[in-house]
Amino acid sequence: MTEPLLTRYDAPGRPDALILMLHGGTPRSTQPVDGRSASWRRAAWMQRSIAARAHEAGAGVWLVRYGERGWNGGADRPADARWALDRVRAEHGDVPVVLLGHSMGARVAVHVADDPSVVGVVGLAPWWSAQDPVRTLAGRSLVAAHGRRDRITSYAETARYVSRASGVAADATLHDMGALGHYMLTGVARWNDVAIDSALRLLDPA
Repeated sequence: MTEPLLTRYDAPGRPDALILMLHGGTPRSTQPVDGRSASWRRAAWMQRSIAARAHEAGAGVWLVRYGERGWNGGADRPADARWALDRVRAEHGDVPVVLLGHSMGARVAVHVADDPSVVGVVGLAPWWSAQDPVRTLAGRSLVAAHGRRDRITSYAETARYVSRASGVAADATLHDMGALGHYMLTGVARWNDVAIDSALRLLDPA
């Protein structure tokens, strides 16, 4: 299996916080993620777009490139994310981390949200189901954003997941993105704004 990699946009000096991005994928695939992966490239585009605002707030933005494209039963992609969280601690100590995930990346995020560095999760067009845990969000914040024209993942499932999480998480919010679809190619500025606004709010709730 291919090892995961990181693309890093580090804040000048020692960061006060970090946004860890998790890109989308497919239900099952052992194909390595490379620079041609549409899901990784879309996340990298967002990373570049939000990095300046993150840096102004003292936060770095790192993007995980998974070892493989598939969820594959749910063990390996969370392991990739936990590897990245260990790297954050190794370099920056116990800075607070927000997980920013799109589609499958949002699913990965809620599976590893119990990591001690994580203060919250932002899920964009998330792939969540009744089988995904909410206990990992105890004491953390959750923000979801989903469009009504998404034909890949379900707005209704996201709403149900947020409702379940609201009984466990410190707070749980769902942003209705209206007539937007899954891949975040339409309404790019709106997706970028909800991503960085939400992440920075979770890092500095005051």
